[in-house]
Amino acid sequence: MASRRPSRAALAMFADRPPRALVALILLGIANHSVLAGSRVAVALDALNMGASPFTVGVLMALYALLPMLLAVSAGRYCDRVGARRPMLVGCALIAAGASLPFLSRGMPALFASAALLGVGFMVFQVAAQNATGELGGDDRARSFSLLALGYSVSGFVGPLVAGLTIDHLGFAAAFALFALLPLLPLAVLARARLGLPGPHPAAVPRQRGAVLDLLRHPTLRRVFAINALLAVGWDLHTVFVPIYGARLGLSASEIGLVLSSFAAATFVIRFAMPYLARHFREEQVLTAALLVAGGVYLVFPFARSTALLLPLSFCLGLGLGSGQPMVMSLLHAHAPAGRMGEAAGVRMALVQSMAVAVPLLFGALGTSVGIGPVFWSVGATLTASGVLSRRR
Repeated sequence: MASRRPSRAALAMFADRPPRALVALILLGIANHSVLAGSRVAVALDALNMGASPFTVGVLMALYALLPMLLAVSAGRYCDRVGARRPMLVGCALIAAGASLPFLSRGMPALFASAALLGVGFMVFQVAAQNATGELGGDDRARSFSLLALGYSVSGFVGPLVAGLTIDHLGFAAAFALFALLPLLPLAVLARARLGLPGPHPAAVPRQRGAVLDLLRHPTLRRVFAINALLAVGWDLHTVFVPIYGARLGLSASEIGLVLSSFAAATFVIRFAMPYLARHFREEQVLTAALLVAGGVYLVFPFARSTALLLPLSFCLGLGLGSGQPMVMSLLHAHAPAGRMGEAAGVRMALVQSMAVAVPLLFGALGTSVGIGPVFWSVGATLTASGVLSRRR
């Protein structure tokens, strides 16, 4: 039997070895993002186990994004000034501290504090990592961001799955203890200062004083920010409401984790195919398709009432939403003013986190009052309409 040859997409992705620093950066990101993705599941299910309402769970999920929303632009400017390593160290330390709180102190106050620390810690790490990825990627930034996104897809799959299995077999305390230990490895690696991460950008010292509104006035950047915010709504809704919806259906923690992990598996698949998509479709076409696919899935999501139906729907949603971030980050690096890429990434992060604050609070209140179904339908209609409008334009 003839051996199977690698796909052209795979060859395009891995034909040239990425820089050693970029590979290390992706591995560190996988470790930290596994903690973030897993802790969201553990925090939500622990709160529901304590009798919290969907609105309370929404508040908890919003805390992951509240401080990042307020501090992301400042974090981006900080990365422009000092380089990537120092902010990444700060982020790892905050992630470790946040993950340890629910293990050290059981109860709702610890969950609230943990959500806030984990959110701001990963934001600081991610802004620095994205800025460094753009510089390490050279002229082929789309490939570099696709590799980074692939790493986050792996951690997005592993984190919820590990959280669900650990909770079912060992309990909530063991899950939080495991997530508290994981960020210590990236912290130790970064402390040795041997990765050769990018330093301060020459054009950012002294820093050009341009208002954030200057970035929002840029036509291409404005469109990219807007589409990214819409995709973030779809992403956050899945992260926040699948645990609530699954708990109402009587699914176990492992089943809920499996549904969330199927979403992450789909993001891995679609991001692996990004080189092929980038060669055959424009960025605008890919982003429009992401809106349409996500909107369609949410319109039918409330009709799925078993794990067997939720798994393929979650996978299809991951295919749609997973294609967005690499295209968005590539466009940002291509169009951001010189010396202000960290700030542009911070603006994007702030907008995304503002959606992550609004979605749990607004839709958590809506889910408490009228049920989960209208939440999915309203977001599905919004994403679908935005995709149609984007296609027409």
